[in-house]
Amino acid sequence: MGAGHSHHDHDHGHGHSHAPTDFGRAFAIGIALNTAYIVVEAGYGFAIGSMSLLADAGHNLSDVLGLIIAWAGATLAKRPPSKRYTFGFRGSSILAALFNAVLLLIAVGLIALEAIQRIVYPAPVPGGTIIIVAAIGIVINGATALLFARGRKGDINIRGAYLHMAADAAVSAGVVIAGVLILLTGASWIDPVTSLVIGLVILLSTWGLLRDSVKMSLAAVPDHIDSDEVRDMLRDMDGVADVHHLHIWNMSTTEIALTAHIVMPGGHPGDAFLKRVQSALENRFHISHSTIQIERGDGAGRCEQC
Repeated sequence: MGAGHSHHDHDHGHGHSHAPTDFGRAFAIGIALNTAYIVVEAGYGFAIGSMSLLADAGHNLSDVLGLIIAWAGATLAKRPPSKRYTFGFRGSSILAALFNAVLLLIAVGLIALEAIQRIVYPAPVPGGTIIIVAAIGIVINGATALLFARGRKGDINIRGAYLHMAADAAVSAGVVIAGVLILLTGASWIDPVTSLVIGLVILLSTWGLLRDSVKMSLAAVPDHIDSDEVRDMLRDMDGVADVHHLHIWNMSTTEIALTAHIVMPGGHPGDAFLKRVQSALENRFHISHSTIQIERGDGAGRCEQC
C-alpha cells in the first residue's frame, strides 16, 4: 500500500438502519388537540378575567410551537443525503431538541414573571371555572404526552416533545390544586405561589434536555460511550498496532457516528475485517455509522491536532 491510501481504506457502515421512529401521527394529534384547547382556555380566561388561565394558555401555545419544531426536526432528519448535505438533515433533530429546551426555559420565565406580578397585585378569581378548564387541560396534555412516551428515552427530540406535554399537564394540575385551595380558603396568593413551584419543576426537568442537546450540537462523545474503551477495543483486534484520529459523535438524536485511523503494519486486512469492526462497534456501543481508515504506520497522513 505504501504511503498512500487505496480505495479500500475507507469503509462506511451501510446496511444498518437506525432511522427515527415515525411519530408523525402523534405530532398531528397533539398539535390539533392542544390548539383547540388553547382557543377554549384563552376564551374562558378573557371571559372571566383569569390571568391564571391566560398564562396557562400562553404556556400551551409555546408547547404547540415546540411540537411543530420537534415534528419539523423529525421530518427533516429523514430526508436523503444530497451533494451539499452529504449526511442529509439528520442534525436537524438535534437543533429541534435544542430549540425546544430554550422554549421551555422561556416559558418558565414567563410563568415566573406572571406569578410574581400576581403576588404583588393579587386579584380574585372564580376557582370553580378555573378547576374545570384546567382539568380538561390535564386530560388533553396527559394524553398527548403518552403519545410520545415510548420514544422519549431513545430520542431527545421526542423527549423534548414529551417534556413539553408533561410539563403542561403538571401546570394544569397545579392550576386545579390552586383553584381548589382558593375555593376552600379564599386566599388568592395560592395561585401564583403554585405557579412558581410548577415553574421550578419544569426548569429542573428541562435542564437535562438542554444539557444533552448542547452536547450533541458540539459533537461531544455520547455519555454512554467511553472513548478510551472504544480505542482499547480497536487496539485489541488482530493486526492492529495503534489507533488515532478517533472521533465519536451524534449524527442525529438517534444515530451515532465514528471515524478512526487504524495502524496495521501488515497492510489492509480486507473487507471482512472492516465488517467485523463495524459489527463490534454496533453491538457493543450502538455506533451505527463507522468510517475506518487503514494505515501502515509510516506516519503519512498523520495530524497531531486530530
